[in-house]
Amino acid sequence: MKIQLAKAFQELLTAQARYKLYYGGRAGGKSFAFADALIIKATSKKLLIACVREVQNSIKDSVYKLLADRIEFHHLSSLYRFYDDRIVNLKNQSKFIFKGIMDYNAQNIKSLEGVDICWCEEAQKLSAKAWEILNPTIRKPHAEIWLSLNREEPLDPVFKALALNPDEDTIVRKVNYYDNPYCPENMKKLAAKMKAENYDEYLHVWEGEPRMEAQNHLIARKDVFKAMENNVLAAASFAPLIIGADIARFGDDKTALCFRRGRKVLNFLTYAKLDVVQTAHRIAGVILEHQPDKVCIDVGGLGAGVYDILVADGFYDTVLPVNFGERADNPERYVNKRAEMWARIRDWLNAELPVQLPKNDNLLEDLTAPLAFYDALGRLQLEAKADIKKRLGHSTDVGDALALSFAVLNEDMLAKSKILSRRDFVDDSVYL
Repeated sequence: MKIQLAKAFQELLTAQARYKLYYGGRAGGKSFAFADALIIKATSKKLLIACVREVQNSIKDSVYKLLADRIEFHHLSSLYRFYDDRIVNLKNQSKFIFKGIMDYNAQNIKSLEGVDICWCEEAQKLSAKAWEILNPTIRKPHAEIWLSLNREEPLDPVFKALALNPDEDTIVRKVNYYDNPYCPENMKKLAAKMKAENYDEYLHVWEGEPRMEAQNHLIARKDVFKAMENNVLAAASFAPLIIGADIARFGDDKTALCFRRGRKVLNFLTYAKLDVVQTAHRIAGVILEHQPDKVCIDVGGLGAGVYDILVADGFYDTVLPVNFGERADNPERYVNKRAEMWARIRDWLNAELPVQLPKNDNLLEDLTAPLAFYDALGRLQLEAKADIKKRLGHSTDVGDALALSFAVLNEDMLAKSKILSRRDFVDDSVYL
C-alpha cells in the first residue's frame, strides 16, 4: 500500500491526541487527506470509524462516496466490501459507519461508544448542541475525534471549543492551498486572481478565514494578514526595542511578552502558571539578555507586584507601569489608555510604510477580537476584556502585549536613542 500524505497532514497518522482539528480554505486538500489517512489506518488494523454530520438524511449526505472513490483510486477495492450504509475491510473487519449526530438519543447512542476514530467533515456546521452530544459519546480509551472544516463565523461552536484555547490533547492546524503539494495550478491562479481583485473575499475563500460579523471590530482581518505577509528589515536595525508585558490575571490566562522594534514585531513569548515572583524573574532575564529600551508592564492586578519586584531589583529605568484603565494621553479621543493603545495598533497597521507581524494564528484572533464603541462624548472605547473572554473563551493576551508596546511615545524614545531617521519608525506619527 503506497498512500502518500502531504507533510501538513502527517500528524493524523503520527501524533497522539484526542482532538485533531484541521481548517483552512479551498484546495487545501483536507477532505482527501482525511479520507486517505483513515484508509491507511483501516487497512493496517481493525478499527471502527464513524463518519458523522449533524444531520444525515441519506448516505448521499455523508463522505461515503469520497471514501469509496479514494479506496478505488488507491487500488484497494478488492480489500473492501461496500454496503448501502457501511464500508467493511474484508481482511481485518475494519468498518466505516455513517451517522447523523442529532439522530441519537439516550436509547440508541451506545452504537457509537466503541468508535476508535470519529471524523466530522464540515465541522463548522456543527451546532453547540450537536457538539455537546458528540464529544462525550466518543468515549473508548484512546479514541480520537478528527474535525475538518472551513470556518464560516468567527465563533463556530467547534472552533471556539477547541481551537481558540487548545490544550495538550488537542492538535489544531491550518492548511491552505499553498500547503497542498497536489493543488492544481489552475486553483493557484484563481487564488492569485481573487487576492488581487477582492482581498476580503480571498481571505475567506482561500485562506479559510471566517466572514467578519456585522459588529464593529476595531481591527480588520485583512490588515493583520497583510502585515503578516510583509518583510520589514530596516526597523529591526535602527528602532528601539520595546517590550509589552501583559501579566496573567487568572489561572487559564497566560503572561505574554511582545518584542517590537518600530515597524516590526520580532516575536512573542508566553508563560503559563507562573506566580508573581517567577514572572518577575523571567522578565528580569529577558531584560538582561535583550537589553530593551523599555518594558511596558500592565500593572492592573498581579502586574503591580511584578513591576514592584523589578524596580526593587534595579530595573527602574527600564520598566514602565501602564494601567489599561488609566487616563489616555489624549482623553478627548479615547475613554482610557487601553482604547488609545489598541487604536495605535490599528493606525500602525494602516500606516503609509509597511509594518510586519509574525505569522501567528493566536495573534490574528486576538487582534481582531475587540469590538469598538463610542461614548456620549464621541470617545473610542473597547469591549471589556471580561466580555471578550466570555465571548471567545480566552483572553487576548498576545494582543494586549502588542498594545502595551505602544504605551511609549516616539519623542520620549528618540530623546534617549541614537536613531538617525524618523523614517525607521512607522511614519511621522508620534508612536513607534
